[in-house]
Amino acid sequence: MDPSPWREWAAADAVTRLAPPGPRDDKYSRGVLGVVTGSHDYPGAAVLGVEAASRSGVGMVRYIGPRDVAAAVLARRPETVIGEGRVQAWLLGSGMNPERRSFVLSGDLQHALASGVPVVLDAGALDLVGSHRGPTVITPHAGELARLLTLREVDVDVEAIVADRSGWAERAAHELGVAVLLKGAVTHVCDPEGRRYTITAATHRLATAGSGDVLAGILGALAAVAHADLDVEAGTLTAVAATAAFVHAEAARRATEAVDGGPVTALDIAEAVPAVVGALGQA
Repeated sequence: MDPSPWREWAAADAVTRLAPPGPRDDKYSRGVLGVVTGSHDYPGAAVLGVEAASRSGVGMVRYIGPRDVAAAVLARRPETVIGEGRVQAWLLGSGMNPERRSFVLSGDLQHALASGVPVVLDAGALDLVGSHRGPTVITPHAGELARLLTLREVDVDVEAIVADRSGWAERAAHELGVAVLLKGAVTHVCDPEGRRYTITAATHRLATAGSGDVLAGILGALAAVAHADLDVEAGTLTAVAATAAFVHAEAARRATEAVDGGPVTALDIAEAVPAVVGALGQA
């Protein structure tokens, strides 16, 4: 496919990736997301990701991680299933330090990467790109993308990426062979086949701790829903990633409007997700 111009992803596009459940659906047909996130240092990343995923329309979330983190997840979202089982997509890496992986954690991550289902690689799992077997999307900010490309002997720094986000997002997609969601005030989503989308945030209140964990949860959930429908044609994960970024931006806008333009937290953004998904479902 020849590269196409960058196109702003809009509500009309997002609607096509947000199918409401039907009378024959159950929690399995709605999609099951497996989540390996969080750590003793950053348990909130797991809580926020599971919270956002649960509010995005997925049928079930399975969480795998440290016992104290699992307890925090259950305290916030008691419907979460703890432990292994069938999943339709994986979310990996939020709130993890890649230099402090235990033997057990490394095994859990490799099991997920070898499963063949769609994978979202965030934060502390970005360095595992290349060991996946299924469709994969990475979700770096500019600093993370610079570090990731440097590991692959690409001469780039954060300043260069900030100066040319679209160009570096596209190069990363080709270098790594995955869909890329490069976070920013304007988020760039692209893949090696030339699909290129932008999502412009309506508010800069998204620049808050944990916001990226919420985005990762939304994306993981939508990937699981898409794969549950066996909707795995070329470009599906790229479109799902653009939709997740759109929902995330709209949730931030709604959360900000609810407090008359005041500051919001990541949890506020996650709590606004159902209203965004509902409104798009009625469009």
